[in-house]
Amino acid sequence: MRHKIRLSYDGSAFCGWQIQNNAVTVQGSLESALTTLLGQPISVTGAGRTDTDVNAINYIAHFDSPDKVSMNAEQLCYKLNAILPHTIAVHEVSICEDEFHARFDARSREYCYFIHFKKDPFCEKFSYRMRYPLDIKAMNEAAGLLLGEHDFSCFEKVGGNNTTSICTITEAGWSTYTPDHCKMMGADCNEGDYIVFRIKANRFLRNMVRAIVGSLIEVGRGKRSPSWISDLIANGNRSDAGTSVPGKALFFCGASYGEVEK
Repeated sequence: MRHKIRLSYDGSAFCGWQIQNNAVTVQGSLESALTTLLGQPISVTGAGRTDTDVNAINYIAHFDSPDKVSMNAEQLCYKLNAILPHTIAVHEVSICEDEFHARFDARSREYCYFIHFKKDPFCEKFSYRMRYPLDIKAMNEAAGLLLGEHDFSCFEKVGGNNTTSICTITEAGWSTYTPDHCKMMGADCNEGDYIVFRIKANRFLRNMVRAIVGSLIEVGRGKRSPSWISDLIANGNRSDAGTSVPGKALFFCGASYGEVEK
């Protein structure tokens, strides 16, 4: 019997999603908890890999359980949350079609990257503080050049084992926002103090989003022109692109399954 899990996690507590020897990972923690509850080894498959420190909201995974389980999906969700660390929250467990696959059935995936420009102790853990101004208009012009189907190997971590570096990006852009703590408590906040980058694609390469953000920051600082992004995609390699930004401010924020999801 196949089950689907919807969960969120604080990536600072883990060495990424994928299970590793001698390292604490989200996949490993879930498999251990499910194995304990169901009394036999359980393998969990996720919508995609996230690196060390990278967070996720409404992440989708699936696992196969024995046909006879002594608890329903709601009870399983409750008991999972009881034994998982506080850095993982399971929002829902549901029975799905046996053919459903959390990774291969995903039509698209979306990430967000958060940046703040003023000292803010309530954003420090999940946002990257910039100590210099950025030209958001120029960064959005550059982000627009990412759209479409391209070989994005210039943003891929060296040593990746992907069979192809071709991805299709459908959305990419920067916008300003006001954090909830500023709205609720009247904290000092000016337009542009907080910005977020959103990007959606059918697939992502390892370290791709962090390398893209680092490259767009180069444009925002005036070190590169927006057209440099097109040149990178066409002729560049990883050493030509910008430095990867810290993982703590990156969030996997959803996967879309369309009609496949049941």
